[in-house]
Amino acid sequence: MTSITPDQLRAWRRQIHRYPEIGWTEFVTTATIIQTLRSMGLSVKTGPQIVRRESILGRDEQLVARAIDAAKEQGVSQALLDEMDGLTGCMAELDTGVPGPTFGFRFDIDCVAVQESNEQEHLPAKEGFASRCDGLMHACGHDGHSAIGLGVAAWLCKNRAGLRGRFKLIFQPAEEGVRGARPISDSGVLDDVDYLMGMHLGCNLKMGEVALDPKDFLCTTKLDVYFEGKPAHAGADPEKGHNALTGACLAAGQIMAAPRHSGGMSRINVGTLRAGEGRNVIPATAKMEIEVRGQTAEITQYLVDYVERCALGAAQIHQLTTKIEKTGEALDFTNDPEMVDVMQGVVDGLPALTNVSASMGGSEDVSLMVRRVQEHGGKAIFFIVGASQTAGHHHARFDIDEAALTTGLTLFTEGIQAILERP
Repeated sequence: MTSITPDQLRAWRRQIHRYPEIGWTEFVTTATIIQTLRSMGLSVKTGPQIVRRESILGRDEQLVARAIDAAKEQGVSQALLDEMDGLTGCMAELDTGVPGPTFGFRFDIDCVAVQESNEQEHLPAKEGFASRCDGLMHACGHDGHSAIGLGVAAWLCKNRAGLRGRFKLIFQPAEEGVRGARPISDSGVLDDVDYLMGMHLGCNLKMGEVALDPKDFLCTTKLDVYFEGKPAHAGADPEKGHNALTGACLAAGQIMAAPRHSGGMSRINVGTLRAGEGRNVIPATAKMEIEVRGQTAEITQYLVDYVERCALGAAQIHQLTTKIEKTGEALDFTNDPEMVDVMQGVVDGLPALTNVSASMGGSEDVSLMVRRVQEHGGKAIFFIVGASQTAGHHHARFDIDEAALTTGLTLFTEGIQAILERP
């Protein structure tokens, strides 16, 4: 078992929960994590040391600039912001000095754009640690993941004398929208990792349930589609306008009617459509936010190609120009059986836990890290820890049983020991 108390894990989780930040803007969260890790005596890298700028997707520079200003107001030092160099996330490293494998751990740190419930039966509201940021909330458990990551770091420091090898703890930005894993993977920091471990809290599993080998994580591609036409007065000379809204609506209808693929699960959604300035103006611009998901990369690409054809066709009909930007991506992935067997042995030694089967149907950009490690000869596992959540993920009343933090920490630490004890 661990020597990190549940109270400490809870305190870390609640501190992060109070100040949620969306992807690529997590400057306060990153600063909090860096300062905590360095107070433990760990070496920490951040900014371009772990993130490849050229691989970044879905980053809004205006939001980033505002977040940096907000971080200064929250007391983050200019020296630390300079070290981040406009990038969020960090990686702690511990080298035992004793020959052994290199471990990697991934913990995501961003929130979602949800207004948190202020109902008194909602524990964060009741106990005073609800979000202080309008329209933002840790409604997916990443605050808990970050707390578990800090717990793993503290455990490594306390037990360093009995360990061997090297340990890399990655606190990843921008998981929502599946944007953050690619830039970290492309930086090369995972290329020497022998064993990668990651986890997610909740996913509708109860306390005591874990899914060591969850199935049906889908590939996904996130797309922003822009249409540009020509404005005109809707009453005086409508024929002079090229209606971007009408073109976008035509494309949206066709996109949602995409033929599904016989090769496996497929999903497609037009999540937003924004256009127009007023009721008497022909809309000159429109933007759609779209996601596609497929059981395989082939199915996902089939849907991406279909979106592109719909956008180009609608643009031609309505005399528009169109631009399509990829803003995020994730792959399908498979846990290494060797890692599943190791973790099954861990669960078998913990009577309060039961390994269950789980079919996800969602997407996770940890898949890019898993693939990177496996392509370089390492092994990887991503598992689910039940937390008896109070509502679905991304819901205003989402919360977890905080006892799950100790469960997650125990699985990591026992997993480390089980791997090191193998012949």
